[in-house]
Amino acid sequence: MSMLEILKVISPVDGQPYVERPLATATEIQQALQNAGQAQLKWRAVSIPERAAFLTRAVDAFVAKTDPIALEITRQMGRPIRFAPGEVRGFEERARYMIAIAEEALADLEVGKAPGFTRFMRRVPLGTVLVIAPWNYPYLTAINAVFPALMAGNAVILKHSAQTPLCAERFAEVLGAAGLPEGVFQYLHMDHAATTGVIASGQVDFVSFTGSVAAGHGVQKAAAGGFAGVSLELGGKDPAYVRADADLDHAIENLADGAFFNSGQSCCAIERIYVQREVYDRFVDGLVAFAKGYRLGDPTDPDTTLGPMVRPDAAEFARGQIEDAVARGATALLDPRTFDADQPGSAYMAPQILINVDHSMRVMVEETFAPVVGVMSVESDAEAVRLMNDCRYGLSGAIWTSDEDAAVRIGNQVETGTWFMNRCDYLDPALAWVGVKDSGRGCSLSRLGYATLTRPKSFHLRTRL
Repeated sequence: MSMLEILKVISPVDGQPYVERPLATATEIQQALQNAGQAQLKWRAVSIPERAAFLTRAVDAFVAKTDPIALEITRQMGRPIRFAPGEVRGFEERARYMIAIAEEALADLEVGKAPGFTRFMRRVPLGTVLVIAPWNYPYLTAINAVFPALMAGNAVILKHSAQTPLCAERFAEVLGAAGLPEGVFQYLHMDHAATTGVIASGQVDFVSFTGSVAAGHGVQKAAAGGFAGVSLELGGKDPAYVRADADLDHAIENLADGAFFNSGQSCCAIERIYVQREVYDRFVDGLVAFAKGYRLGDPTDPDTTLGPMVRPDAAEFARGQIEDAVARGATALLDPRTFDADQPGSAYMAPQILINVDHSMRVMVEETFAPVVGVMSVESDAEAVRLMNDCRYGLSGAIWTSDEDAAVRIGNQVETGTWFMNRCDYLDPALAWVGVKDSGRGCSLSRLGYATLTRPKSFHLRTRL
């Protein structure tokens, strides 16, 4: 077998190979597509309560494996082990919620009585759903589509990131242990060309993709030759606004976590902060003091609070943004040398806070996906809104204020799919997760997420002749 047919995961923890898997052959891919199509015809006839029972058993099996799953997350993508179990808890929260609301969300839609007729709309599954999931939150991103798609009566094929292939295998393991019928859920380890081929094959009915804008364009282009639906979650450059009436201590702690947790590798991480002038200096001083408390190092050490980025080149990209900003007049407030593990050229990167920044700098308009944040002073709500909207992305945004009416008024003006007050970087499964502009299209989670994974079928029955 040639090297091109092997998927090799290099762990960011130590730069060493962690796992190897053979890529699926063309024959295996075709067989998986055929299996999915056949299995879905039977699965769609299974009642929603029965589907819920299968998936609930799978969630129980997943939670029972928290410790080994957490360690695999750390080894594959570098999140500190002290935080990795949180992904299992988030998986459980979203999975159980989407299972619980499925029967109501998928119920027939009545349209009113008409003499001599019975009329209703039924949500029917699409068929085979291809889920393409990223490495940064490998279970939280995948669960948004995998379990709702299954609950809706679809078959699912999961293609996980080449950095986190064990996550796809864990899905198969727990769903298999739950007794899910063969072929209803499958995973494929595929390269880019094979994945594009599956999308374009006409044998999948919907594609749920989470990743970069460039890759999202590729997914959309591949799907354009057929009629498969596409949902795209493509990242962000999420802003935060701190008003003068905010609880400053709370804002500092929340925003440090929003900017630096998971080494900033989150589509809804806070990457730019706008602070009203009256509290700007105090906020910056507090944010710097908080950031200095992070411990950068080996993520398998329980005392580590900031692990490596996923790859050295990702860290170098962020370092390049910092260098560009400083060359244009920005000031970097943290000395990387005070973080012992920071090593230029490696995946270990210290957090950074930049001031004297503006929107001519890449770091304020281009997605960073690293523990880096720029902070600007603003004079008014209007200026904050203008700057928050001066971006190609629109995933989420957040405001820190004691005035709920102001939060709603300002939120109505900010071009994002989700708007937070006094919190950030969180997905509530009861609310739709959606982006605007280059953050993508489509919707996951909530009752509305089920509408994405089904199509309406109208029943118009004449009962009296």
